[in-house]
Formats: sequence, C-alpha cells, structure tokens
Amino acid sequence: MEQAGFDAVYMGGYASTGALLGRPDMGLLTGTEMIGHARRLAGAVDIPVVADADTRYGNAINVVRTVHDYEQAGVSAIHLEDQTAPKRCGHLAGKEVIVTGEHVGKIKAAVTARSDPDFVIIARTDALVKYGVEAACDRALRYRDAGADVLWVEAPTSEAELETISKRLSGNTVLLNWLEGGLTPMIDIERIREYGFGVVLYPIGSVLAVTGAMRDHYASVRKHGTPLQCMRTLPSFDDFTKAVGISEIEQLSQEFADPDTSGSQGH
Repeated sequence: MEQAGFDAVYMGGYASTGALLGRPDMGLLTGTEMIGHARRLAGAVDIPVVADADTRYGNAINVVRTVHDYEQAGVSAIHLEDQTAPKRCGHLAGKEVIVTGEHVGKIKAAVTARSDPDFVIIARTDALVKYGVEAACDRALRYRDAGADVLWVEAPTSEAELETISKRLSGNTVLLNWLEGGLTPMIDIERIREYGFGVVLYPIGSVLAVTGAMRDHYASVRKHGTPLQCMRTLPSFDDFTKAVGISEIEQLSQEFADPDTSGSQGH
C-alpha cells in the first residue's frame, strides 16, 4: 500500500483466504478468522495494518462489533464494501450490491463505533460493474457524507473510468486498488498521482510471487529428488531466522535467564 510515500501492510480477503484456506475469495472466511489473522499480522510488524472487513459480517449492529474487534486487534484502518453476502473478489464476475441506504447506515455505524478518531474507515463500492461508473461515484459520495474517511470505487476497467472517478471524487481521499493482473489498467505511479489517487493498494503481488516460487521449487524437487538445484536461489536458513526475529528472542532469553545457575534443584 502507498499513500504519499507512507507504507502500510494490507491484509486483503483474496490473499488471506488463499493463505489460510487454500481457497478462492468467495466469502469463505468468517469475521472471527479475519480478525484473528489481522491480530497476528499487526503483532508481527511495526507499520500500520489496513484490513479487509468484507461485507461487514452482518447488519449495522454487527458492524459495531467488527470495528471494536479490529481496533482491539491493533489494526489502523478497515474497508467495508457494499456487496451482498456472501461476497466475492471485486475482480470476479457475478457480484451483487446492497441498496445504497443500507450501506450508508453501516458506514455511519462504523464511524460511530470507533473509539480511536485516527482509526480510518474506508468505504468501498462494487456497483460499477452493474450500474456504471457514474452511479458508483454517486454511491461513494453518499458514503463520504455518512462519514467515511477514504472512498474506493472497485474494478474500473479503463482509463476513461479512472478519469471519471478522479473528477467526480475530487477533493476526497480516493483509493485505487492496483490488483495485479485484474480488471483495472496497471498504470504507473506518476499516472496514478496525476489522477489524484491518495491511496494505492498492491493486494496480491506477494501471493502471486510466492505461488510462482513454490511451484518452481517443488517442480525442481520432483525432477531432481532433492532441493539441491534450488539452493542458490533460496534465502539461507540464517536469513529466514533473522527475518522472523531470532535476535529479539535470544535477547529476551538472556534478559530473563536465571542468574543463579549454580543453585540446587528445587530451591
């Protein structure tokens, strides 16, 4: 994710469902599973986490709990989308959306429920594919009026639609979902800035990279019988243990070690 040079981790439903279940992003993860995943992720990094809150996991009352639970998990922002449940990845066919007023109520509930005024509410609409870009922008503006901090029109399919979103939502913080290989034109960062998008998500590139690397690795193991042919391209064992914080664990072990190593057992 990028916001004027500001980095954050994005936890999306596509990557989360693939990693946790090995399944497609079709609303298969529950709110409890997503929030637990977000809590572990927030505990593992020292930069903000932006999390997918899908279709709110129920009605406006459920939205209140969703916001509380994500805040307690240590997340800095969530996005709420106006698809019907069960939802599906925004770049898949077959999406349906709820009526605008229903989602307006849920955005209001989310804004009211947050205890931290810096907790960011992102309002996403998936209406473009069914009702067109103008109607999708109309929805986004209604969600802004309900209190959303960031607006997101999902899955524009042309630069003409990007330009319309840019003009209609000018003056607001607008998000672009730069989904790798998806429906939206993969324009460069300078073009993104020209359109005025304030937040950019790169949601699945890491998952695609890992998938490709794992396929290549296990194909080589199957062909050669051992991973020997792959070793030159793999991070070392030490590299990985450093990346996951071995030095911190060792430091804590030394800090809390029993200084009396000569005492008798049981005393």
